[in-house]
Amino acid sequence: MPELPEVEVVRRGLANWVTGRTVGDVQVLHPRAVRRQPAGAADFTARLTGTTLGTAQRRGKYLWVPLSGTGTGFSLIGHLGMSGQLLVQDPTAADETHLRVRLRFTDGGRELRFVDQRTFGGLAVEEAEEGDPEGTPVSIAHIARDPLDPRFDDAAFVAALRARRTTVKRALLDQTLISGVGNIYADEALWRSGLHYDRPTATVTRPQAALLLANARDVMTAALAVGGTSFDSLYVNVNGESGYFSRDLDAYGREHEPCRRCGTAIRRAAWMNRSSYFCPRCQRVPRLRSGG
Repeated sequence: MPELPEVEVVRRGLANWVTGRTVGDVQVLHPRAVRRQPAGAADFTARLTGTTLGTAQRRGKYLWVPLSGTGTGFSLIGHLGMSGQLLVQDPTAADETHLRVRLRFTDGGRELRFVDQRTFGGLAVEEAEEGDPEGTPVSIAHIARDPLDPRFDDAAFVAALRARRTTVKRALLDQTLISGVGNIYADEALWRSGLHYDRPTATVTRPQAALLLANARDVMTAALAVGGTSFDSLYVNVNGESGYFSRDLDAYGREHEPCRRCGTAIRRAAWMNRSSYFCPRCQRVPRLRSGG
C-alpha cells in the first residue's frame, strides 16, 4: 500500500495538473470505486460535475481536493488502497484495463483517471470541516498530522508515544498518533534508530523517541526525492512513472542480505499479518521484565 512519500508524489502531480480546472463530465465505470459515497454513483457525479478543483491536499495516506463553483464546503477525497492510481492522461489515450472513474474538464485538456486493479481504493465527495481553509473532509479530521507537515508537534508526539501501552511499531502505524507511516518506512526508521519493532513504548526514552521521529522524517524525505518506493507496477505517479527508493532500503525486503551497518543477515518475522524486517544484532530483541 502506498505510504506518505508515494501519496505526496501523487498530490504534487494533482496540484500541478488539475488545480483551477472545472469538471465538465464524470464517468463512474465501477460502483466499488465510489462505494464511500452514501447516495451512490449518481450523487457522486452530480456533486462533482461543474465544480472547480482547488489545490490538492494530503493528510497521511489520504488525498483530497477542495471544490468550489457549485456551492462551498465539499471536497473530493481519495484513498489509493492497495493498487489505486490517479493518472493524468490525454483524452485520446486508450482506456486502462482497470479504469474505474474518469473526470473530463471543460478546457478539453488532459483528463483525470482513477485506475484500481484490486478496487480497495476509492473516491467520494464529502463535506469539509466547517471553517477549515484546507477543506479537510470530516471523515478524516481525526487522523494525526504527519512528520512532513510543518504543523506536526514533535514534543507532543514523543510524549504520546511514551505514554502508549503498546509496542513501538504498532505505535508508528497508529494513524491517530502519527499519520503516513506504513510497514516499509516503519521498518526503515526502526533500523536507523536501532530499535526492535517489538520494543514496548514505555521503555523508549525521550531521546530515542525523538531520534525515531527524526529518522522516520529523514527516510520519507529521501524516498520522496526519488518518487517513492515501487515494488511493482501498481504504484505510479500521475504520469505513470515508478519510484526508485526500493534500491536504497536498508531493512525492508532484505531478508538474508547483510546489514549495511554490521554485516549480520537481516531477518524477517511475521507480524500482524505482515512482515517485519530487522537486524538481530543492531536491533536487539527486548527482554521480558521479571514477572512477565
